[in-house]
Amino acid sequence: MQLKDKKQKRESGILLSITALPSKHGIGSLGEEAFRFVDFLKESNQSYWQLLPLCPVGKGNSPYSSVCSFAGEILLIDIKKLVDCKLLKQEEIPECEFCHKVDYTKVRLFKLPLLKKAAERFDSESPQFKEFKKKNEYWLESFALFMAISEFYPAPFYDWSTGLKYRFPTALELFKEKHRKEILFYEITQFLFFSQFEELKDYARQKGIKLIGDIPFYVSENSSDVWSNPNCFLLGRNMRPVLVAGVPPDIFSKDGQLWGNPIYDWEYMKTDGFLWWKNRLAHNARLYDVIRIDHFRAFADYYVIPSHSKNARSGEWQKGVGMEFFRSVREIINNTEIIAEDLGGETETVKKLVLESGFPNMKVLQFAFSSDLTNQFLPRNFNENCVCYTGTHDNDTSVGWYEKATQKEKLMFQNLLSDKPYKSVAHKLIKYGMESPARIVIIPLQDYLSLDSSCRTNTPGTDNGNWEWRFKSEMLNDELTQIIKGLSIGRN
Repeated sequence: MQLKDKKQKRESGILLSITALPSKHGIGSLGEEAFRFVDFLKESNQSYWQLLPLCPVGKGNSPYSSVCSFAGEILLIDIKKLVDCKLLKQEEIPECEFCHKVDYTKVRLFKLPLLKKAAERFDSESPQFKEFKKKNEYWLESFALFMAISEFYPAPFYDWSTGLKYRFPTALELFKEKHRKEILFYEITQFLFFSQFEELKDYARQKGIKLIGDIPFYVSENSSDVWSNPNCFLLGRNMRPVLVAGVPPDIFSKDGQLWGNPIYDWEYMKTDGFLWWKNRLAHNARLYDVIRIDHFRAFADYYVIPSHSKNARSGEWQKGVGMEFFRSVREIINNTEIIAEDLGGETETVKKLVLESGFPNMKVLQFAFSSDLTNQFLPRNFNENCVCYTGTHDNDTSVGWYEKATQKEKLMFQNLLSDKPYKSVAHKLIKYGMESPARIVIIPLQDYLSLDSSCRTNTPGTDNGNWEWRFKSEMLNDELTQIIKGLSIGRN
């Protein structure tokens, strides 16, 4: 279950959300700019494109707070491709000016009417669509129904009328009969999303580029996942969580972090062999070449907080399901490469699980200069079975990080990287990672471009201004290609 051929090749890749691609329709899409980025990766001698979750964005436009962990974000569907397949006409696409950052409200107002028009013309009797529905019946029907009900009852599902809230068959059938068109829209747009994604994945494979996907550990409270699988979660009689997820107080937060995600009922999940998780892993294994499991440490131990709490102080740690889970799902993931995101989990229990699983864990260079030479994030202290990053989607850009670093961090950085002949702090850090023992090095595109904090992807704990950054088309040029080739010499 380790990364394949880890002793034979040392590779690298780029971290970039599809939303960050250039597009005249306000948000990156699965269209020509995505294919161009694959070409750019190939020309730059890279092997991987790490994506962020592709599921529908939720609170704060975050893909880590989604209404469904299986579905795709339909705002990423490419409009030009819909014209090419004659579901839209070019003259039907209105002229619309977008700012350079993603304005999700404006994008929805622009794209959703076009997607509804395309869905009306779509042949729902086509063999391809029927096959898609059959192949994805374990999640698609409940998701489409959940979304259609949400249109008519714009409240969390636990506040819906009794019959729909508890999924009484009579109430569901009555709603289905009255709202077939609305339900069908969500099924069709999922078909369009995954059809376009498959085209991109096939193209990437032809070019020798592997896709790294991302699975958030927890799911959202108000999601089709919870609504359609209530037994998999610790819920009360009112369908609200009894316990919720978070992290305890630390030096950064005296109250800890209260995330609010429902907690899995692991004892129930054991009774059917972790079927929900097996479906989820199999689903992602079909989409990606490599899967990064976010908050991996929760399989070892996880923090739970009473749902009525106002902060995370009253929580406690509970023992995770551990290797029992991975032995059970081995047949699902045996041919899939896994990355364990174990950041913040430097306990012996977590370390033991990472070691037993054989999965490579993550090393983030921005964390390497805060203590001394024993710091686990310094390349001198990690082995090849890991994936090295300058920073993740939750970190500042490396330029922004250095500007805010302490004098101690800057001094240690300068001492350890004095031999790196680059003007850019970000490029020095990239080269440091590329020379590390790590089997794979993944770099956010912003760091290759030496961009500052205004271009970071996400700032944890904030709801505004995140997931909005996009790069300009002209930034992918020959000069950048040569910079990336030079920094990643010895890999790929």
